[in-house]
Amino acid sequence: MDWQAFYLTLRLAGLTAAILLVIAIPLAALIVLGRSRWLAGLEALAALPLVLPPTVLGFFLLVLLGPRTAFGRVVTGMLGHPLAFSFFGLVVGSVIYSLPFAVQPLVAGFAAVDPALVDSARLLGAGPARVVRTLLVPLARRSLVAAAVLSFLHTVGEFGVVLMLGGDIPGATRTLSIVLYNQVENFDYAAADRTAALLLGLSVLALVAVYSTSTRRVRRA
Repeated sequence: MDWQAFYLTLRLAGLTAAILLVIAIPLAALIVLGRSRWLAGLEALAALPLVLPPTVLGFFLLVLLGPRTAFGRVVTGMLGHPLAFSFFGLVVGSVIYSLPFAVQPLVAGFAAVDPALVDSARLLGAGPARVVRTLLVPLARRSLVAAAVLSFLHTVGEFGVVLMLGGDIPGATRTLSIVLYNQVENFDYAAADRTAALLLGLSVLALVAVYSTSTRRVRRA
């Protein structure tokens, strides 16, 4: 087992999930509470990674973050190195690729909150930020957990974006999905079995934890 890749994968997935919650909560609230006609386009843009092939997204990000674009050159000048083929480049790619898995559960959870409660809070003088913080987030805790877990697991299992944007650099961009690919390519099926079993076990344990929590709440109700 490549434990270095294992810990790097967990670090990447945990950091991505944390960043996505910070981004997805206000974005989902804007989609649900906003009244602009452009919000449908914003929601569609946030869902784009669901239908865009991972290799295509990885290629676009590789070009954007590389030295061929003005943005890539500016970032390289600020950091002293390109974001492509680095751990933080993988973080950027993972945040974009897993964005729908954070936004969509939160949109569903916020939309399920009784609109009368939202209207009452507004009549009492609560601003949008306070409505989200004191009303939507507490009442949509299950969606918040689902968004965090789905973002984490989706990042753990991503392959196309990682391969295109990060390559296979030990200790920097080599994740478990890359390790599994290398093991199969080298016909090392015994090692591939262990890596695949580890990825499967992580996914099952995380989903069981989410659904068991949901079941306990339903029973208490």
